[in-house]
Amino acid sequence: MTALGAVFRPQLPPERLRAMARLADDAGLEELWLWEDCFLEGGISAAAAALAWTERLRVGVGLLPVPLRNVAVTAMEAATLHRLFPGRAILGVGHGVQDWMGQVGARAESPVTLLREYLDALRALLRGERVTTDGRYVKLDGVALDWPPSVAPEILTGATGPRTLRLAGEAADGTILTAATAPEGVRRARQLIDEGRKAAGRTDQHRVVVYLHTATGPDAAARLRAEIEANGEDPVPEHGVAGDAGAVAQAVQRLVDAGADTVILQPTADEPDPEGFVRFVAEEVRPLVP
Repeated sequence: MTALGAVFRPQLPPERLRAMARLADDAGLEELWLWEDCFLEGGISAAAAALAWTERLRVGVGLLPVPLRNVAVTAMEAATLHRLFPGRAILGVGHGVQDWMGQVGARAESPVTLLREYLDALRALLRGERVTTDGRYVKLDGVALDWPPSVAPEILTGATGPRTLRLAGEAADGTILTAATAPEGVRRARQLIDEGRKAAGRTDQHRVVVYLHTATGPDAAARLRAEIEANGEDPVPEHGVAGDAGAVAQAVQRLVDAGADTVILQPTADEPDPEGFVRFVAEEVRPLVP
């Protein structure tokens, strides 16, 4: 069964998260995803609150920018979430937007090297290992978590370029693809991820999460096009869907057929009814997606 979710966009003020999370939980939405975009809302703090306000909802953070966070801190926070809310937190890490990383003095000369070192250390710490490493960016001296999760959680990574997609296959447990990824892009991403998995000798499951630009209701097509153009993306039909539940479900299925395991519907930044969007996903689209 395809996992389906929606984004709580950080353009909404943090105080709206409680109502949105509770609504998602009550409506039966499977996953609510948050973003740690600079300089809007903190991913871990928002996720912890959303998890505490709900009973069964899974909450994803896609993604935490690794240049901003010491890997030991990320491991501590991830372990705490997974022990407090077993099986309900989903964490992704990634390069972050390079311009934003430059603004805060954290831009890495080699983002791929940083991400590789970070993923290796983070996953080892969450497995309960004591880690000593002296990498280019990640340096740990006998670090181990006192309260690791009882079961090592999956760690996803955001990826777009070929090198990072191969790295995702090698060193992560899943990959997050942006809403600019059309079905053919998902197929190509799967190929590159599998190349990385083969190189690393990995045979475990690797989840692919894809965001999908989605608009429904009045002026949906116009809002969707404006959103895509504002992001500097090519406004071709494959880069989003505007329409009713049937049209959205078909777009979701195209991504699934291309290799997505989870599709997260991403409303436009100017979505006039965010609560209604969550209901739409849970109550109208979900029944149409096998």
